[in-house]
Amino acid sequence: MADWNDLSQDHVLHQFAQQVDQITTEAEHSEMYGVTVQPTKEGAKPNHTTLIILQKLLRANAGDLSKAKTQLLEALKWRKEYRPLEARDEIFSKDKFGGLGYVTRLKGVVETANEEDVATFNIYGAAAKDPKKTFGNVDAFIRWRVALMELTLYRLALNSATFSIPDYGLGPDPYQASQIHDYLSVSFFRQPAEVKASSSRIISLFSKYYPETVSYKYFVNVPIVMQWMMGTMKMLLSSDAVRKMTWMTYGSELVRYLGDRVGKESGGKGLSPGEVGQTVRYDAGNDVKKS
Repeated sequence: MADWNDLSQDHVLHQFAQQVDQITTEAEHSEMYGVTVQPTKEGAKPNHTTLIILQKLLRANAGDLSKAKTQLLEALKWRKEYRPLEARDEIFSKDKFGGLGYVTRLKGVVETANEEDVATFNIYGAAAKDPKKTFGNVDAFIRWRVALMELTLYRLALNSATFSIPDYGLGPDPYQASQIHDYLSVSFFRQPAEVKASSSRIISLFSKYYPETVSYKYFVNVPIVMQWMMGTMKMLLSSDAVRKMTWMTYGSELVRYLGDRVGKESGGKGLSPGEVGQTVRYDAGNDVKKS
């Protein structure tokens, strides 16, 4: 792995760092994932947390500097306009979104080398009884989902990161979260148009503006027939995307991947995400400072 304290001038990460000033000036914004992307002063080494962000963009684009620069520029412009950090602190309707998502920390995650991992649980069953109430206002749902994503990034603490991230293809990024999508009680065959619209927009938005934030995605309580369809879908995805995805029929199988600190409903010995997880702010005054 390249030594970030002594990057050669021809290393793509060094070249990227030299162009930060131009990119942030054009975007008129410099915050990404809670980190201020800083230009490198003449004769100085690039800022470490700035390199964290730049390396994520490079990895998302298979080391292609031109594509990474474009994606960073577009993401910065979007963050200036949408203000996702403000979404993290907004008050949301508990009636519409309560119980739908939690962020927590887990030890013993099988597929990473981290001592502790951030994990985001998306509990779609919480909206199963009245999906139109949750997804009917697509813009409101997306704002809520962005807030949960920003909470996830806050827990990753990229602005105090000390490790380096390997170049594309040379090892895992330690600063990513696991993502769990729980479909218990969700009907895959009677989804309102609003659900499909929200899903499509979230997928598009996150792929553009939140690259390299997720290590693995676990889809649990997925009917076997849907797993067959999703298996077919794998043929259309990149190998990197497929590698990060796992589908399972029962939630209790999750313990095999996330370790026994997960809740009993996931086959573990711990508490449920709703008991120990952190969530966004709700109008009913939910505690947002759980561990």
